[in-house]
Amino acid sequence: MNAIPSVNLEDFISNNPERKSKFIQDIGGAFENIGFVALSGHFLSDELVQQLYDEIKKFFALPQSSKDSYEIQGIGGQRGYTSFGKEHAKGKKEGDLKEFWHFGQYVEENPKLAQEYPANVMVNELSDFNSVGEETYKMLEKTAKYVLRALALHLDLEETYFDEWIKNGNSILRPIHYPPITKEPQNAVRAAAHGDINLITLLMGAHGKGLQVKNHEGEWIDAIAQPDQLMINVGDMLSRLTNNQLKSTIHQVVNPPKELWGTSRYSIPFFMHPVSEMPLNCLEHCVTNENPKQFEDISAGEYLNERLIELGLVKK
Repeated sequence: MNAIPSVNLEDFISNNPERKSKFIQDIGGAFENIGFVALSGHFLSDELVQQLYDEIKKFFALPQSSKDSYEIQGIGGQRGYTSFGKEHAKGKKEGDLKEFWHFGQYVEENPKLAQEYPANVMVNELSDFNSVGEETYKMLEKTAKYVLRALALHLDLEETYFDEWIKNGNSILRPIHYPPITKEPQNAVRAAAHGDINLITLLMGAHGKGLQVKNHEGEWIDAIAQPDQLMINVGDMLSRLTNNQLKSTIHQVVNPPKELWGTSRYSIPFFMHPVSEMPLNCLEHCVTNENPKQFEDISAGEYLNERLIELGLVKK
């Protein structure tokens, strides 16, 4: 497979059984075969997307001293700013060539989780940054909920199987700035080859070359979405839950050709996480003689902590 399939979420939320059934079949097949899909018909308006890009470009253009004041120690980068080169892929020493911001969950009706999650960090210099980030977070979370409902049906589960686990989940919206490259990188790329930790990732900004996906033949293929599409991929948590029936595909963001080193790149992934109590034990009907159980039982919270240690964001 050398192209990322496209689907339209409007088919799933239509009242047309045939359209809904085809969407479930198409997205399920894409996630079994390549682990990525390009999705239109989501809940983000063009206006909101443009507002968010405007705000994050203003933030990353702030003086470094201002940005550094939003880098909060002791929370593993879960909220606020993470400076250039701090994060690295599993098994890599070199830091990725990026800086980023984290918006986290806006907890509703759950005081315990409101205490457990770090508070979102407010940017004082930009009056609209926080509100635009929150609105984008909620629209991507809503989109992810319907994608997971389609996947639940593909997996022969109740349509709302994931709903209780993702409500107030530990999801993250991460605006990323890949600054211009000023000198030959020493074995570093904008984002080294990795799999995502979470259930699914919804990516804004995959509209130009850079993001690459490794297919089953081990070949790197470009993953380019249309301007109105989100690129969505399976994360390791969903792969574990389905005993690798749905594939968490290795992907990377490569450096541009030398003539484009002087340009910035922005992308905005939304990492859909469940609450930490969600069991990631392989679904019984995904374990067969042909596909024996591949993963040990673990909760989402335990698995997340393991992975944050591997990424260098949390110390043992």
